[in-house]
Amino acid sequence: MPALTRNKLLRITVAVILAGGAILFANLASAAPNPPGNNGTVKIDEEPFDDAPNNEPHVGCTFEVDLYGYDQGNLNAEVTFESHPPTGPIQVLLTDTVFIGEDDNSGGGSEAGLDASREYTLDFTGIEPHPNQGFHVKLTINADGSQGADVKHKVFWVTGCGGVSPTTTTTTTTTTLPEETTTTTTTTTTLPEETTTTTTLPEETTTTTLPEETTTTTLPEETTTTLS
Repeated sequence: MPALTRNKLLRITVAVILAGGAILFANLASAAPNPPGNNGTVKIDEEPFDDAPNNEPHVGCTFEVDLYGYDQGNLNAEVTFESHPPTGPIQVLLTDTVFIGEDDNSGGGSEAGLDASREYTLDFTGIEPHPNQGFHVKLTINADGSQGADVKHKVFWVTGCGGVSPTTTTTTTTTTLPEETTTTTTTTTTLPEETTTTTTLPEETTTTTLPEETTTTTLPEETTTTLS
């Protein structure tokens, strides 16, 4: 065999070995627990609930969220539900925290990789539904342990929640009355000081006039005898 041919075959052999090694290394890395990245899968489950990783985008008023293939550790997922166009107004309907770190992600998005299931019933008070589809909902999952992006989204429709949510419009009329002024009239009558008049009457003088005592002495008549 010519030397040129042997060298060419050698180079091809080395390239095949290197390529095979790279593929093997990649497979080993992907099979390792908790590989780097935004691991995890989110599914919406309609009643009757099960663990199968099938997504059901049209559910009744009560439904389930299934979380698969998340990393192991003291990890939680922050769950947020919002109303989503074309239904609205857009507002947060519910928030929750779900533990997802019971085991590693070796089961991936399969039934074996189920980390958590949580049942929800949302309150759509004040939300105008789509006339045919019902309420459009956006689910946002922020997961601990993700390297890089940590967010996943799902949008789905919810029906059977009592039809059109009642909208109550309250008109409040505030009438500001002038402050009530209470006038208290106090009438004070000042009586003149009581004047006590002391009348000093002259001492009563009692004059008793006694009749003069008349003493009458009757002398005997003098008898004169004349001798002749």
